[in-house]
Amino acid sequence: MKKEEIIQAVETAVQERGCFIVEVTVSAANDVEIILEKEDGIVDWDDCAAIDKVVHEAFDQDVEDYSLTVSSAGLDRPFKVLRQYLKAVGTKVDVKFKGGRRLVATLAAAAEDSVTLRYTALEAVEGKKKKEKVEHEDVCPLADINSVTPYIDFK
Repeated sequence: MKKEEIIQAVETAVQERGCFIVEVTVSAANDVEIILEKEDGIVDWDDCAAIDKVVHEAFDQDVEDYSLTVSSAGLDRPFKVLRQYLKAVGTKVDVKFKGGRRLVATLAAAAEDSVTLRYTALEAVEGKKKKEKVEHEDVCPLADINSVTPYIDFK
């Protein structure tokens, strides 16, 4: 089974359910994983079951000898496609930069090659003894970022 064939087989059904494909992987052992995200809301069991059915109708499991997993992108997985970034605009994200720096910020905008992050930092201000909160809005190239995930606040 080829990734492109799987995408072509499920694309219409995915769109009809208000979802989009984040990732499709096919291992050497023919383990197929389809990761979905919902345009609005969250991917539910019915979405996954519907796409599972489409794949099984398009590819004979006895002939192709594959295993299939259909799931949502999940809150712990890094964003992979621009549509995930765009969906998250206005929410807090956890950004891990190359070099080890980590930042929790509001995703203000997203493009193919960069994200705009809005955050507040305590910084030394000239003429003042105490550090003060300073607002920042930085455009960060995706090439400088290891991962961006939704920020989960347990407070």
